Amino acid sequence: MKIYTGTEAAIAPTAVAAVARRAEAAGYDGLHVSETVHDPFLLALLALQATERLVVRTSVALAFVRSPLLTAYTAWDLSKLSGGRFHLGLGSQIRQNIEQRYAMPWSAPAPRMREYLGVIRAAFETFRTGKLVAYEGEQYRFTRMQPYFNPGPDTETATPPIYLGGVGRRMCHVAGEAADGMITHPTSSDLQYLTGECLPALAGGAAAAGRTLEQLDLVAGLQVITGATAQDVAAERERRRRLFAFLYSTPAYRGALERHGFPGLQENLAELVRRDEWNRLRSVVTDDVLCEVVPTARYSDLAAVIRDRLAPVEASGMSVGVTLALPDDPGHDPLIAEVVAELK
Repeated sequence: MKIYTGTEAAIAPTAVAAVARRAEAAGYDGLHVSETVHDPFLLALLALQATERLVVRTSVALAFVRSPLLTAYTAWDLSKLSGGRFHLGLGSQIRQNIEQRYAMPWSAPAPRMREYLGVIRAAFETFRTGKLVAYEGEQYRFTRMQPYFNPGPDTETATPPIYLGGVGRRMCHVAGEAADGMITHPTSSDLQYLTGECLPALAGGAAAAGRTLEQLDLVAGLQVITGATAQDVAAERERRRRLFAFLYSTPAYRGALERHGFPGLQENLAELVRRDEWNRLRSVVTDDVLCEVVPTARYSDLAAVIRDRLAPVEASGMSVGVTLALPDDPGHDPLIAEVVAELK
């Protein structure tokens, strides 16, 4: 099992190197950097420069706000600079953010992502061989590459693996068909989703491309509530109660709560958040709700809890990884290192 951690959403670029070094020292296999308030490729470069072994993956960079060729150039350069330690993680984002925040056009994400990956694969092969490998789809055309603009031929740079982040069955199908792996959203990393929706769609996409699940990686974006003592776990549970409410108040994640047997909870949370009534959370986001949805245990028991949750997924034959946050207190890094080592 591969173990990854991630940067905080609003992490300052000046703090990335220290986090990356902590993750490497604690034995993590890789670091995920997200796209929120900073460019994820810049953060990835900072993390790669600060480490020697750690894989650094964008999780996820937004595809449809960038030219696929520009994405391919950046990914290739990061792989070259890091000796192959960079992985390209891509996602689609919701329509409102694409159109209203990024001022870019929207179209159906799954077929568009398939073509986007097609251009990137063609560009990578163009860079490797030094000769144009064209790609033509309905939305993207890559049919021109003069030698002046081609970084190849370059057979030494490792072609960056491509991972997709997503929730819906169609995007999972595209991941199985055209990507090297799938990264699941924290709201969609429960066993019911993974085995009932994600794996069948990945298998269908893989079969359509003449592949099998054994050729793909699945990284479950787990959230956990943990600590060194029972008191630490209780304190973390209170902190996560508010974060849980904010996250699951989003209508797109209603299905995750329904899978766990909590119909109507998303609507209740949305109403509380809208009214700014955070003091009522304990009556809605109970300890039972948190323990059901978010794996909860002390550090000493956490590895066993995670393994129990993911055992059926590992049985599928896929290479399985998980995300596991670094402690807020760096003094607890040796404890999380023990969890990482046990899971690995």
